[in-house]
Amino acid sequence: MTPITALGLIGRTSLGRLAALGRISRFAASAFSHMIRPPYYPRELAVALLNIGWLSLPVVALTAVFTGGALALQIYAGGARFNAEAVVPQIVAIGMVRELGPVLVGLMIAARVTSSIAAEIATMKVTEQIDALVTLSTNPMKYLVAPRVLAALLTVPVLVGIGDIIGILGGYTVATKTLDFNAAAYLKNTVDFLELRDIISSLAKGAVFGTIAAVMGCYYGMQSGRGAQGVGRATKGSVEAAAVMILAANFVLTGVFFSL
Repeated sequence: MTPITALGLIGRTSLGRLAALGRISRFAASAFSHMIRPPYYPRELAVALLNIGWLSLPVVALTAVFTGGALALQIYAGGARFNAEAVVPQIVAIGMVRELGPVLVGLMIAARVTSSIAAEIATMKVTEQIDALVTLSTNPMKYLVAPRVLAALLTVPVLVGIGDIIGILGGYTVATKTLDFNAAAYLKNTVDFLELRDIISSLAKGAVFGTIAAVMGCYYGMQSGRGAQGVGRATKGSVEAAAVMILAANFVLTGVFFSL
């Protein structure tokens, strides 16, 4: 491959990625536009709130509690090398609230919710149910996309908050039951070390990550090809895109909140 050919390939790939990002941005803007304009579909919103919020709680709780416990063990083992074992409560708290809580919840939502939304909408497209909605003068963006995006925007910050608390409790349990920390001192150090900015950043990340997860699922579902292969590609592509965009958004938001 000549240098000119390689350069052309890189250029075409970059332009293709930028074009895809533009299409996704237009899709997200359309979804937000439909969220604020009637008609509304409260039943679809309620179902989405249940599926995205309540039914995601068990996997979020399990992920958070084991992460918090493992983090406590790792910080204790690392701190022991420098006689700094006492920093376990502070590092567990800041690690869970600032980074691990929002990111892990976002990735769990991408794995569970994004794939589900993409598969559901892609199947509806393959079976021509979306065409039937159009025939009945129902806008698919308003009926299928807007309720799911709104539900994710509302519920994922709550899941992140719950995940943060459970993760800290997981670290607390390991530290007090296994590492011989004083329970009252551990909780006091945790509360004293956390700042309001940490909590706000955690919840804000949850809102952004939830929106990304829902938009990616809806976008890939609506763009799905025909047949079972189309559904499979849409589901796989949606999870991959959501995970990458969540990690990229986490980097950007961390810089915004904590660069000063």
